Amino acid sequence: MSFLGNLIWFLLGGFVPAILWFVVGVLWSVTIIGIPVGIQCFKMASLQLFPFGKDLSYDRMGAGSLLINLLWIFLGGLELAAVNVLAGLALCLTIVGIPFGLQSFKMAKLSLMPFGARIIRV
Repeated sequence: MSFLGNLIWFLLGGFVPAILWFVVGVLWSVTIIGIPVGIQCFKMASLQLFPFGKDLSYDRMGAGSLLINLLWIFLGGLELAAVNVLAGLALCLTIVGIPFGLQSFKMAKLSLMPFGARIIRV
């Protein structure tokens, strides 16, 4: 079931936000200090492409993750979260789109706090 969900997600809504994650990751990777942030953006871009069958765990939130998340919110997070929230609202307009909208809302939360998050296969 997750293969079919991922295929439909990729075709109907996951590609554009994944490209945005990739672009933000490239921008962060321009500086040496931003490379760890860019690497995390690339991981989240792959999750944005295929989110079904995966879940998120926020059990590794430390002081460093908190500081980077606060900086991240203003330098890329709000825009990515807004794109995912708008896509989630549009997808939830139909009954068939509700599971896809919920995935989009999960990605919106991740867009605000990507550091300290861990991807778990379910």
